[in-house]
Amino acid sequence: MQSPEAQLEILKRGAAQIINEAELLAKLRLGRPLNVKLGVDPTAPDIHLGFTVALTKLRQFQDLGHQAILIIGDFTAMIGDPSGRSKARPQLTHDQVMNNARSFQEQAYKILDPERTRTVFNGQWFEMMTFEEVIKLNGRVTLQQMLQREDFKNRLERGDAVHLHEIQYPIMQGWDSVVVKADVEIGGTDQLFNILVGRDLQREEGQPQQIVFLMPLLEGLDGVQKMSKSLGNYVGVSEAPTEMFGKLMSITDTLMARYYLLLLGEDVPDIHPMDAKKQLARRIVARYHGEEAGNAALEDFNTKFSKRDVENAEWPVVDFAGVNQDIVSIVVAGYEKGYQIAKSRGDARRLVEQGSIQLHEEKITDPKATPTLAAGTVLKLDKKRAVRVG
Repeated sequence: MQSPEAQLEILKRGAAQIINEAELLAKLRLGRPLNVKLGVDPTAPDIHLGFTVALTKLRQFQDLGHQAILIIGDFTAMIGDPSGRSKARPQLTHDQVMNNARSFQEQAYKILDPERTRTVFNGQWFEMMTFEEVIKLNGRVTLQQMLQREDFKNRLERGDAVHLHEIQYPIMQGWDSVVVKADVEIGGTDQLFNILVGRDLQREEGQPQQIVFLMPLLEGLDGVQKMSKSLGNYVGVSEAPTEMFGKLMSITDTLMARYYLLLLGEDVPDIHPMDAKKQLARRIVARYHGEEAGNAALEDFNTKFSKRDVENAEWPVVDFAGVNQDIVSIVVAGYEKGYQIAKSRGDARRLVEQGSIQLHEEKITDPKATPTLAAGTVLKLDKKRAVRVG
């Protein structure tokens, strides 16, 4: 185990906020493995790279000799974390949550070492609570505390509902920290309130308070808004290797540096930016699909773009039957059917007018054009994507 000071320098790289560094250093000087907690609610079967930022930091703690505690919120997921939400999340059944949990664990263990990870489900203690115990736990916090949350305040100001079960969520997350005796809790910047509740409950229980260790919310492929499936700017960890690789190659050089730091815990290597980006994409694909898949995705990308062998490359096959034959409608359908990306007609028109759309290696620049799409033909949609006519 490295010195406490050396560990602190490693751990704080990429962190958004630590409350506080002096307390963390004091805990590191205890000379024992720290209990480092990350709680996750399996509200969906698949996760995107934005979610892996916290998992990557947990692995960093793990590699420094500390105890990683992964709490699967099978109970809290049925409530749904209200952090950053403008309305209540849809409530899930326990069966839905457990099905998602199995898939989530498989993906999480591609980052964490399962042999060195203590994985627990918070239903183990919440299912055992009597109603009297729930009431006593609620008695430790006030309504005024809960309504300090920005998301709750904003809803109330708009006249939107704040459901009582949502108010339970920070209390339950905080109690998780008491049960596992967390020394550190990792979360995104939107988790500050919840983790602070955990500190308060630990103090009342006579436990040392956990360190709040907040990680940034990863920007999506657009480099502006946080990665989100609803915004379409995400990279899913279960996506096909070539699709994952292609998406990562579309990011800017500035965003690439951020992805290196938050997803790999490293600085960008001192090589040509294009080679650095290829290395980033290959390593991330390899993390979730294996080294062979990472190398194959790199070779596929080189075939498609570096070698300019567009016609012979492997592309998503799209059936355009039933699609209006004007080029704008064709482009929109090509994105939606080939890449599950929603392009508006306005976006498609701009792509046509700027010369991005190519058929038979020839540009189509007239938005009113009605090209003939023969089976097997490659329609190039932009610099990174194309589809083959089915």
